[in-house]
Amino acid sequence: MRTVIETPTFQKQAEAVWDRDERHAFIDWIARNPDAGDVIPGAEGARKVRWGRSGTGKRGGVRVIYFHLSADEVVLLLMVYAKAARATVKAGDIQRR
Repeated sequence: MRTVIETPTFQKQAEAVWDRDERHAFIDWIARNPDAGDVIPGAEGARKVRWGRSGTGKRGGVRVIYFHLSADEVVLLLMVYAKAARATVKAGDIQRR
């Protein structure tokens, strides 16, 4: 299993879109499935994955932006946002922090 690191930005955003159980379920899942998301073109290997929320499913759920640092066995969680709040993230919006 990989180490999952939440950036301060991710932590703040996660509090707004998930309850504690949903957040922990996602972290457990991404640790086991670090390559599940689609690679974002031009974003230096950053990935985006869909994840459902209570009462919404994947289409109405959230999007999580992250890096899988495979050499270090680390998943770095960068951003999470509700699809209803933001349509997409551009490569220039993604920073490793």
